[in-house]
Amino acid sequence: MFNNAIDHAEGSSVEVLLRKNAAVTEIAIVDNGIGIFRKIQAELGLMDERHAILELSKGKLTTDPANHTGEGIFFTSRVFDAFDILSGGVYFSHEFGDAQDWILERARPESGTVVWMELNNHTSRTLKNVFDQFTSDDAFGFTKTVVPVRHAQYGNDKLVSRSQAKRLLARVERFKTVILDFTEVESIGQAFADEVFRVFASRHPEVELMAIEANSAVNRMIQRAKSAT
Repeated sequence: MFNNAIDHAEGSSVEVLLRKNAAVTEIAIVDNGIGIFRKIQAELGLMDERHAILELSKGKLTTDPANHTGEGIFFTSRVFDAFDILSGGVYFSHEFGDAQDWILERARPESGTVVWMELNNHTSRTLKNVFDQFTSDDAFGFTKTVVPVRHAQYGNDKLVSRSQAKRLLARVERFKTVILDFTEVESIGQAFADEVFRVFASRHPEVELMAIEANSAVNRMIQRAKSAT
């Protein structure tokens, strides 16, 4: 995270704060740069800072592929018990074992990025445990990802269009297994489902698409799209 601030933030300072007690260790890394979400938004041509979180959640995202693999933030967020990023007008929070990530907006956006991490001093979790969830074949290649589908919708948006589906699927062809987590997604439209489960699936047969936590309405639409192949 510290190297990310140096290499990507385009700022003039980085501050590191460390606090440890008998139970947990906390680390905060603060820079005064452009802001991580704004940086990703600009580099990838995204419409909104919040779209950057969807891309980060997939992994293998970097604005400097010559020097970075794009795996650092993804794995770091899953190693720690709590991992938060505050940047620009967006706040992102991930907690280990919690199916829900939180994305909040703040009224007065500010420059720079704050990354806050917390780890239980007595955790039995190891780096190998975390890597094993997303790798295969003992080669430690980053081959699996879990994509929270709800990050593709904002406010009262419904997932109905092919453009939303394409946003969701951007770059996932880099993985062998893509798990689409439909937690908190009440419904999806025919065009959205068709783009994901028929069009993309037929174009990328080497990618295994899996849907989890889909309610009955979403699952019906998924099965309808698959049956049209």
